[in-house]
Amino acid sequence: MHRLELLAPAKNLSFGIAAVNHGADAVYIGGPAFGARAAAGNGMVDIEALAAHAHRYRAKVLVALNTILRDDELEEARRIAWQAYEAGADALILQDMGLLELDLPPIQLHASTQTDNRTPEKVRFLEQAGFSQIVLARELSLEEIRAIAAQTRATLEFFVHGSLCVSFSGQCTISHAFTGRSANRGECAQMCRLPFTLADAGGQVVARERHLLSLKDNDQSANLRALAEAGIRSFKIEGRLKDLSYVKNITAYYRKLLDAVMTESPTLRPASSGRCTYRFEPQPEKTFNRGATDYFLNGRQADITAFDTPKFAGEPVGQVQAVGPNWVEVAGGAAFHNGDGLSYLDDHQDLAGLRVNRAEGRRLFVSAVPPGLAVGAPLYRNRDQEFERLLEKDSAERRIGARLRLAESADGFVLHIADEDGVAVAVTLAHAKEPAQNAERALATLRDNLAKLGNTIYEAQAIELDFTQPWFIPASAVNALRRDAVARLDAARAAAYERPPRAQPVEPPAPYPETELGYLGNVLNRKAREFYEKHGVKLIADAFEANKETGDVSLMITKHCLRYSFDLCPKQHKGIRPDPMTLIQGKEKLILRFDCRRCEMHVVGKLRKGQKLRLAVG
Repeated sequence: MHRLELLAPAKNLSFGIAAVNHGADAVYIGGPAFGARAAAGNGMVDIEALAAHAHRYRAKVLVALNTILRDDELEEARRIAWQAYEAGADALILQDMGLLELDLPPIQLHASTQTDNRTPEKVRFLEQAGFSQIVLARELSLEEIRAIAAQTRATLEFFVHGSLCVSFSGQCTISHAFTGRSANRGECAQMCRLPFTLADAGGQVVARERHLLSLKDNDQSANLRALAEAGIRSFKIEGRLKDLSYVKNITAYYRKLLDAVMTESPTLRPASSGRCTYRFEPQPEKTFNRGATDYFLNGRQADITAFDTPKFAGEPVGQVQAVGPNWVEVAGGAAFHNGDGLSYLDDHQDLAGLRVNRAEGRRLFVSAVPPGLAVGAPLYRNRDQEFERLLEKDSAERRIGARLRLAESADGFVLHIADEDGVAVAVTLAHAKEPAQNAERALATLRDNLAKLGNTIYEAQAIELDFTQPWFIPASAVNALRRDAVARLDAARAAAYERPPRAQPVEPPAPYPETELGYLGNVLNRKAREFYEKHGVKLIADAFEANKETGDVSLMITKHCLRYSFDLCPKQHKGIRPDPMTLIQGKEKLILRFDCRRCEMHVVGKLRKGQKLRLAVG
């Protein structure tokens, strides 16, 4: 029997609670510092509250502690790890191996995607080093995932939805190069979403002012069964910086899809308890996305990029049919609402928007019609006001199945209640046995009163009355008995919850797959250096963030290839040479070099020793 985990993002406490209520088996959240999203930090009081809520459903809380650390930050990171454990967190998500050399609490460790997990050798090493769950690189194919799964017993986690980093995660330093803000330290400036001009080796422009490093969003919704069969056990939704409607909508969407997969396979079951009902129909196209791609899971394909805009254009809703001074008429079958947000591409092919003040059928009244909006222009909706209002409300309910049995006892009655996880309690009621005058009505009333679990996390799946004859019991007594039983069941569930155990590293320490680590090994502190030395690495360079590199350096390594995107791939067209190309952004230039054997593109910049990092010019 395999358990499948739906792992959802939690920007904060309220987002985390919403994710659990909408079906997440686990949530990941940042602590007060050192998470890979500096803008999504949380205090331990909130993490404790989130853990208490999640554990009621046997859902887990994972705390992201996944930046690389300076020496002077190690002690604070160690304290945060202990505080997270004491707050009830179930696991820490780590990137910096220096943390494994510290006095960490007995909490499960998960390897962040930023540890660059692409090979069976790397994943097997991380398992031997003490990691229980490992986030695989987004670029992997099903075949590569199967090969990794065959070599490890660790739980494999894979991103199934959300934004895609164009670079292999943990191997991107372009943000630090441009701005001094390191992605490996939670401060990515998203330089990959900027417009660039692409020139070939002879200086001829191939593409001008397009978002050439911007990808569509990850969408593996059609591949969940295949991923499970390949060995994925944790299905991760990206988005700790996304809004609440995104968390609700996307979590509910994947909950329903995973449930359908498990319904058809008796060897699969969910990783937590309870069943969700929704007051809306999940529609992923309604919330932020840049289009959809399943990336490289089923092999390389052309349609993975979002060259036109890195913004959320929205779902197509028709074309402009007519334009007035303060209104637009739309041809198409979409229904519009007051407050809808619309978008279109202007004369410069930039995404522009307008808001509907009043919708009268297909005629939409706005404050002013933008000059660039002409008849025939395609329109998109990036805010569906009616859908958003549904999500602003209490939009889901999650209930744990329970069986209730009311039986006779020597001095009255006893109520037994057992939940779907096998936790059971019994509560007694000392009460005289008075035969019911109307047997049928008395029994029906008892069942109705016992089933009143609406203000709890339980739903009655079965109610049994184990009587020698129908008895009359006042409704007030039955209600009090039920409330007492539910309170005791809550306490029993809390007491029975067990956090996942910490895996122990093998002894003697397993050798690292390589004996040399370059700057992309992300070693920024002495403890990380000690870790790799202990595991047999002989030559260890400082992390890029130490600013000690000189010469041409790969600022990104990507599976996305611009030669392939523009039909210039030497593997597809004999005679074409994989010569360098140039990305131009303002006055700055980046050299593109192509490793055709690995099917990888390197985005290269020039470093100057003793100076602040600059991009190569000329």
